[in-house]
Amino acid sequence: MAIVSTVRKSVGVVDVVFGNDVTIVEPVNLYGCAIGNNCFIGPFVEIQRGAQIGSRCKIQSHSFICDLVEIGNDCFIGHGVMFINDLFSEGRPAGRDPSKWARTFIGNDVSIGSNATILPVSVCDHVVIGAGSVVTKDIVRSGVYAGNPARMLRPLANPGHQPSQ
Repeated sequence: MAIVSTVRKSVGVVDVVFGNDVTIVEPVNLYGCAIGNNCFIGPFVEIQRGAQIGSRCKIQSHSFICDLVEIGNDCFIGHGVMFINDLFSEGRPAGRDPSKWARTFIGNDVSIGSNATILPVSVCDHVVIGAGSVVTKDIVRSGVYAGNPARMLRPLANPGHQPSQ
């Protein structure tokens, strides 16, 4: 029988800058990131080093937010949303070579439906991205987007309007 070497790494919550009144439902992997005030982070979420989450955001279970992702304020990230920073510029994963990665910027008041995939793009304020969508290009106009690749379905009736609580 061959000798097998096993490497086990545990993370949990390490070196995170938290705002006030943040709720985390464990287990999670949060490391080297920043999370703003009044946020909710669901179970089985991973937020990697260098990612920044604004205030009043809700990130649902099983979502993955990688390095070089910045999310604005008042955002909703549905269950199982995946952010990608690797450009696959050589037809394979870049691995640990950050020179082959790119940034993603999500504006304020953006809602991303469950199981969406967000490639390295910029998304303006007041956008809704439908469940299962794949965002491959920058979104520069407020509206509702869906599909693979995601495309605008309609503008928002009142972008930026916050209903009374």
